[in-house]
Amino acid sequence: MRRAAFLTAAVLLTSVLLTGCGSGSASDNGRMRSDLTAASAAQEMGVGINLGNTMEAYWLDEKDLTAGASTIGDDTPQDYEKCWGAVVTTPECIDGMEAAGFNCVRIPVYWGNMMADDGTYTINKDYLDRVQEIVDYARADGLYVILNCHHYDEFLIKHHSEEEVLAATAHVWEQIAERFKGYSDYLVFEGFNEALGTVREGDSLSDDEIYAYVNAMNQTFVDTVRKTGGNNAKRILIASGYWTNIDLTTAEQYQMPQDTVEDRMMVSVHYIDNAIYWTNMIGNDRWLQYAQSQCELLQERFTDNGIPVFVGECTSIYDAEHMIKKPKYDDSSECLGLLLDMAADYGFVPVLWDVNDNFYSRTDCRIKQESDQAVITEVAGRIASR
Repeated sequence: MRRAAFLTAAVLLTSVLLTGCGSGSASDNGRMRSDLTAASAAQEMGVGINLGNTMEAYWLDEKDLTAGASTIGDDTPQDYEKCWGAVVTTPECIDGMEAAGFNCVRIPVYWGNMMADDGTYTINKDYLDRVQEIVDYARADGLYVILNCHHYDEFLIKHHSEEEVLAATAHVWEQIAERFKGYSDYLVFEGFNEALGTVREGDSLSDDEIYAYVNAMNQTFVDTVRKTGGNNAKRILIASGYWTNIDLTTAEQYQMPQDTVEDRMMVSVHYIDNAIYWTNMIGNDRWLQYAQSQCELLQERFTDNGIPVFVGECTSIYDAEHMIKKPKYDDSSECLGLLLDMAADYGFVPVLWDVNDNFYSRTDCRIKQESDQAVITEVAGRIASR
């Protein structure tokens, strides 16, 4: 058994006041707007930022078939929060994100940290409390919060059968949904990260079988959350794409899950310029044409059919290493603006991937470069003025 994390009396008191069985919190009024749709929420989300390499950070332990994670330090939530180089998240850090013009923050979470290796897949209460505390920081600033299952889904898929993964997924999301079911519609659940489309090591599945697995994972997520009731009966949910890859997710084999309520679903993909970025061809017209062609695929498959597109991870810094020789566009902020403008023009929700002290300083609580801040201000303002 893992050693329970030590909590001070002050933290215990906060936990008693702010947690409970789906009771919401002092930072969130629990209100669900009857006229809110996924499309209207997508516009309100504007431009977002990830709290990356933070609550989803973990040290792999493949011998632990329940959690897949090693014990770190004193086994407190903050030990895991910092293990990939992040600082402990503060209210001031989130305040600065809101002040910079971000309307939503995506909080990736590895729910297996501090989890006992007993096959029950029970999320550690102290870890869940810490996630809720960070959610409350963002809700106190009026931000949309997107909460997902990040990397833990990949561990489960790689080490268990499909039947076992679906059962574990349902149990994990049931616990998350129960904890947060009193929260308002400013809290959005995103089922997974980039793992859907992966299979257990050694298994051999056909393309159709893999797509069926992807679809089953998303359906399990939606069914589980909806069954918990409360505000979760109508909460906006985000179905994860096949590896969040645009080509794979727009294929006809990928199916959005069936829902019990209308107009409350989005789909998640990542990086509209992904292939060009990783072949170091950023900065010319071919780069922009490729990104636009990816947007066209998404528009035809989803947006035109009433399903908003959540681009849960976008490049925040375009360094020289990934640019073509003699680029037409050679300034990182300029490239950022071009891609964010494009995503916004298609009505997508662009969310920057960021880690500690990269694009945004979590200690100075501001965007590090003035030229980047100008881009966020301009794009966020243009989305808000529609």
